[in-house]
Amino acid sequence: MSIRDIIKRNINGREVLLLFILTNMVYAIMVTFTIPKVMSFSGGIKLLDMMPGGYNAEYVNTLLNTLGENGRNAYLFIQLPVDMIYPFLFAVSSCLVLAYFLNKLTKLEGKLFYLCFIPLFAGAFDYCENIGIITMLNNYPNNSDLLSQATSIFSVLKTSFAVTYFSILITLLIVLGIRKISAKSINV
Repeated sequence: MSIRDIIKRNINGREVLLLFILTNMVYAIMVTFTIPKVMSFSGGIKLLDMMPGGYNAEYVNTLLNTLGENGRNAYLFIQLPVDMIYPFLFAVSSCLVLAYFLNKLTKLEGKLFYLCFIPLFAGAFDYCENIGIITMLNNYPNNSDLLSQATSIFSVLKTSFAVTYFSILITLLIVLGIRKISAKSINV
């Protein structure tokens, strides 16, 4: 069975909606609880997860030093466990959302199908970022510049693929809306 068949088999509107809701519930937990909990130790310095343009080793060291032991533990044992669930949910639900709307537009069979892989890349780079952050937290205060740079690159790639996904999704929704409006005006 091909990946296309697996995706096509799982684009039932109700199931996609439920997975989308679950994904956003986990995201809401991070935004309203786990991230603010860690940020309460950061003195206003943004967490690495929240740096879409990346960061350098000096920034990483400043953040980890400012967090202190309690903040680093909160990052490691409160934020990151939830953030190890979220990339999978985001990748799968976003892939299926794109497939669902491409199917509605009868474009799932063509080359546009490969757009469904974009959120999977975002999720994969989110995991790479998380592994880098976990490693830096565990190695503190002995972080290498190379690890900071690699993790920063993963952060930028995660963000780039996520932004690309949302841009494509918005475009698909606009095209679908235009088609529905056009179909109604023809039937009038």
